[in-house]
Amino acid sequence: MKTKALGLWVALLVLILGVGMSLYQVLNSPRPPEYADQLAAGIVLLPQRREIPNLSFITHQQQPLQTADLKGHWSLVFFGYSFCPDICPTTLSDLRRLYQQLPQATREQLRVFLVTVDPQRDTPEQLEGYLKYFSPDFTGLTGDLADIQRLSAVLGIPFIPGDTGKPGYTVDHSANLALIDPEGYARGFVRAPIRLEPLVKQLPTLMSHP
Repeated sequence: MKTKALGLWVALLVLILGVGMSLYQVLNSPRPPEYADQLAAGIVLLPQRREIPNLSFITHQQQPLQTADLKGHWSLVFFGYSFCPDICPTTLSDLRRLYQQLPQATREQLRVFLVTVDPQRDTPEQLEGYLKYFSPDFTGLTGDLADIQRLSAVLGIPFIPGDTGKPGYTVDHSANLALIDPEGYARGFVRAPIRLEPLVKQLPTLMSHP
């Protein structure tokens, strides 16, 4: 058990270092005119888009979804879980308000995903019931833990799987949101907490100039 825990912490450290290096590259790369406004909205774009491997998931409506299916629209991805006591309901509530305030044309180009970090308990049925509290337009994804970890790694949103052997276990995870562009590449992320007003202004601008 100690060896497993140590391995998880090492994996998390590697992910955090990777995110830190990406952020360092962003902050030290040539800055476009809109950089300051994007940063004020919490938007951090990667210096280079990152390819996402083809992974398989199941939606809360029990439909298969491949990461290749993300092409054709922008995606905001939040890694959380339905048994989360604080970060997840707060973030999803903020996402609902953000989505509602975006222009209709922007909403039509955007999909919002909750990818569970707790596939042990978050079945499609569980996710469906949970998302009803937030928005019918959001999509929940579950699947194999290994695929979820691979996706979180490439998107730079680390988490530590919970100890499923303990009753009422929790999962350590980030409140940042990953940004995926219409060509299916990791584009960057939105730093927590969600800054509602500036994001409502900056997301449509970003999405109109991919």
